[in-house]
Amino acid sequence: MQLSIQNLGKQYKRDFWGLKGFSLEIKPGILGLLGPNGAGKSTFMRMLATITKPTDGSILWNGSDVAKNPDALREVLGYLPQDFGIYPNLSAIEFLEYMAAIKGLNAQSARKRIDELLQLVNLVEAARRPLGGYSGGMKQRVGIAQALLNDPQVLIVDEPTVGLDPEERVRFRNLLSDLSGERIVILSTHIVSDVEATATHIALVNKGQLLREAAPEVLLKELENKVWEWNVRSDDLPALKQKHILSGTIRRSEGVQVRVVSETRPEPDAQNVTANLEDAYLFFIGGKR
Repeated sequence: MQLSIQNLGKQYKRDFWGLKGFSLEIKPGILGLLGPNGAGKSTFMRMLATITKPTDGSILWNGSDVAKNPDALREVLGYLPQDFGIYPNLSAIEFLEYMAAIKGLNAQSARKRIDELLQLVNLVEAARRPLGGYSGGMKQRVGIAQALLNDPQVLIVDEPTVGLDPEERVRFRNLLSDLSGERIVILSTHIVSDVEATATHIALVNKGQLLREAAPEVLLKELENKVWEWNVRSDDLPALKQKHILSGTIRRSEGVQVRVVSETRPEPDAQNVTANLEDAYLFFIGGKR
């Protein structure tokens, strides 16, 4: 199975493109779509989910043009949008039965599938409680369950961990990892740790353009000898932020330990340290200044 994105673009106004010149080959595994808010990630997701039509370019699902034949992708698609709405007075079972009917599953198959999914997302004990009383993490688990009702080959999740507490976030990441297998999972987020924990491939997006696409280890390899740490005075921080890509600070008794991404040694006493994905994200998104 393969999703082929070819020169995709979406124009909203005469002089504004939400996405432009976007080309990407997506195969089974977890693709982390990483970029700041407003980068064009949700625009891309909505086009993949066949909700929005592209202005330019094409999306091919196993060689078939999705614009001409959207049902070929819709039949194998699961989608959890960023603004996932629930019916607060329905229980999880009632809500999933309703969503299964919308997706065209017969009642017997739907009931069996719902039982399986409630086990998968660990909601069996809360399955008959009204959704209005669920925590944010529980609602997200209901969301992923509805996206999986048709056992999709392509699963799209848009900013799924925003608002979740750390424990729920870890649980959701683990669930996504368990779901990948022979499935295409596309995770859109601005939270680097979500991608670092789950993605087999990463696409960095900013201002509607694809900046870089590679496996995490490839991105980290490119940052070898480009991440530095040293101590500075607190008063020096504003000037340092203007001059370099600052990826971290730690307050210490002797001053502030700063972490900087730079292709050359930024200060004589700066020491090389091992790069992480946060460094890589800032390096590429920040324009490698």
